This record gives sequence, structure tokens and C-alpha cells, in this order.
Amino acid sequence: MTKMNAVGWFDIYVNDLNRAVAFYEAVLGNKLEEMPDPTGESQMMSFPADMSVYGAGGALTKAEYASPGVGGTVVYFMVEDTAVNQARVADAGGVVIRPKFSIGEFGFVTLCQDTEGNMFGMNSMK
Repeated sequence: MTKMNAVGWFDIYVNDLNRAVAFYEAVLGNKLEEMPDPTGESQMMSFPADMSVYGAGGALTKAEYASPGVGGTVVYFMVEDTAVNQARVADAGGVVIRPKFSIGEFGFVTLCQDTEGNMFGMNSMK
């Protein structure tokens, strides 16, 4: 069996795709890209990704069969300094749940809630 990373893709389910796109673009400082759903069942906007490098790509997804909410799955976005991105959260319509804190040798994390009610994290080494 070939060894592989545990996560190959992620979807963050949303109710208002335009609002969610504006939020993540403001907080992360990246433009999301329109992405066709191969099933034709949902609308998707993907985060910038290079599928040939380490890590998982993903998208904001609006679908009838799933909805957003705070719960057991948290996606962590890699950023240069979580304090910089954390400062953008409230202005973009989100909430900082746990401000920047140390996770030892693995750097720092900030936990937030987006405009759709999803919990997400940001991770940096400084």
C-alpha cells in the first residue's frame, strides 16, 4: 500500500457563498477561484492550490446536502503570522474564538469563526 497524507481535499460548507468568499479573501489575503463542481450539485470557489506540492487543496462549497456549523472538524490555514490575519477577522465579519497562542515547536495557532458559523484555525511558525 502506498503511504499518503491523511487529507487530500477539504470542503468548507457555506450558506452564502459570496459572503464567505469575501470573508476568506479579506482574512487570508488570497483570491479564491471559481471551480466547476464535477457533479453539478453545488457551487464551489477554491482556495489557491498547487496540487503537486505538500498539503491539501480545498474549496468553499454551497450544497443542498450539507450545511455549515461549529463542530468536530477544524481546517487550519498556513499563514506567515497568525496575529496579522487574526487582526482582519472582525472587520471581515468573523469572530476570534481563541487569539494567537503557542503550540510549542509547531508554532502558533489562532482559532476563529467565519461568517457562516464554521470554526477554522490559522497556523504560523512565528
